[in-house]
Amino acid sequence: MNSIKEIYRIGSGPSSSHTMGPQRAARIFLERNRESSSFKVTLFGSLAATGKGHLTDTSILNVLEPYAPVEIEWQPKIFLPFHPNAMTFSSMSSNGRVTDVWTVYSVGGGALAEENQPPIDEISGVYEMSRLSDILKWCERSGKSYWEYVEEREDINIWDYLSDVWKNMKDCIKRGLDSEGVLPGPLNLRRKAANYFIQAGGYKEALRDRGLVFAYALAVSEENASGHTIVTAPTCGACGVLPAVLYHLQNNRGFSDVRILRALATAGLIGNIVKTNASISGAEVGCQGEVGVACAMASGAASQLLGGSPAQIEYAAEMGLEHHLGMTCDPVCGLVQIPCIERNAYAAARALDSHLYASFSDGIHRVSFDKVVEVMKQTGHDLPSLYKETGEGGLAKDYMQID
Repeated sequence: MNSIKEIYRIGSGPSSSHTMGPQRAARIFLERNRESSSFKVTLFGSLAATGKGHLTDTSILNVLEPYAPVEIEWQPKIFLPFHPNAMTFSSMSSNGRVTDVWTVYSVGGGALAEENQPPIDEISGVYEMSRLSDILKWCERSGKSYWEYVEEREDINIWDYLSDVWKNMKDCIKRGLDSEGVLPGPLNLRRKAANYFIQAGGYKEALRDRGLVFAYALAVSEENASGHTIVTAPTCGACGVLPAVLYHLQNNRGFSDVRILRALATAGLIGNIVKTNASISGAEVGCQGEVGVACAMASGAASQLLGGSPAQIEYAAEMGLEHHLGMTCDPVCGLVQIPCIERNAYAAARALDSHLYASFSDGIHRVSFDKVVEVMKQTGHDLPSLYKETGEGGLAKDYMQID
């Protein structure tokens, strides 16, 4: 299993698979073909279907166009077998001769892979165990927690890396709470985070706390929808859930940054297990792999911070994912706005509920987290493609795509 650094990527929204991945691919291809006279990029499947709303073309053009003219071809009806998010880069000489061709896939969370190959440039072989049940048994035998397993397996700078992640998460929330106006795109959707934050202060404690969690999640998700800097957790489309929960618990309960970083380590481990054994790509398994996994990560992190045992942490994460099974990825107009932004706020609240439910138990339950991951993968496989980031089904069905 790879490093949890691959779960937390700092970059620009609105989509890890449709924006960050293609931009990274364009940089790699450019390094190989800096002397080319022109480029052609063909986008396939889900990457093409909602690419304009996700700024896929913009992210590629920003890299390649300063060096040579670029033609982008959209093929939303053609799905290559390895993954729905496929793209082929071609470079041409001055006489029009093709000098290089590269087909690569954006497999979720900003990761890239070639067909039947592991993700490109990821730090592999870090974790010998890739099932949460096995790591739970390790915790019970050793008396240690999940974050200590992360500490043992990662390189020495993991805490510096997570510190940078946490700083960026907090900065994103603060920017989002200070921002007002309309989000980019034809939906003319107004930002809500600042208003929710103000309104939350007028309620008594229980409602105030829930309103603040909503506000923090909205703040991050709206920053993402605006194409600003966020941290994938595990994706751009689900980036608001974990920061909202951790920021709220730190402000409300006074947890130190050290303990927050440990919670981030546990959350990263949970997300990493799903990425390894199933998928965090909305184009592959639907939104259950994005917001559902983010909820599981936040549920486990909250449980750890609030004194949960390893078994209770596993149970909280299991509930966070289980109750998002079957969630479709159906972005209206191909934008990471409706229903994505509200889903982040709702999942943040659900994460806290998952922790609370698990805290009343002894952590023993029938369906394991690993079983839910298996079911999520199969459910994603069974979902028709129109419910997996193509903008053709579900809530997106009656809305025109961006031309």
